[in-house]
Amino acid sequence: MTGAGDTNHEGVVGNGYLAGAGWVVAAHGELDQDTLAPLEEALAAAADQHRMVVLDAGSITFGDSSFLNLLLRLHRLTTLRIAAPGEQLRRLFALTGADTVLSLHPSVEDAVDGS
Repeated sequence: MTGAGDTNHEGVVGNGYLAGAGWVVAAHGELDQDTLAPLEEALAAAADQHRMVVLDAGSITFGDSSFLNLLLRLHRLTTLRIAAPGEQLRRLFALTGADTVLSLHPSVEDAVDGS
């Protein structure tokens, strides 16, 4: 298992870092059932160690139902805030109603501040 501070996450997860009262996990690229495992590990490790986890989604170009399922599961375990979701993710969240459940923010700074 990798820790929240680990940086070796097979390309879809960038470096995590402490911000305010939470831990930021940056992800990028296409996230589906074939590429999701490193992000799942990073988010789970962050949730184990921090009361708030911010997913920097600004560089995610695609997310499917398995990605959405991961976010909804994590939302039940910790305070999850999603920062800077792009058009495809905003559409996914709106079509599924997840935008009424998940905490979406225009930037990482807004997510950390809770605004």
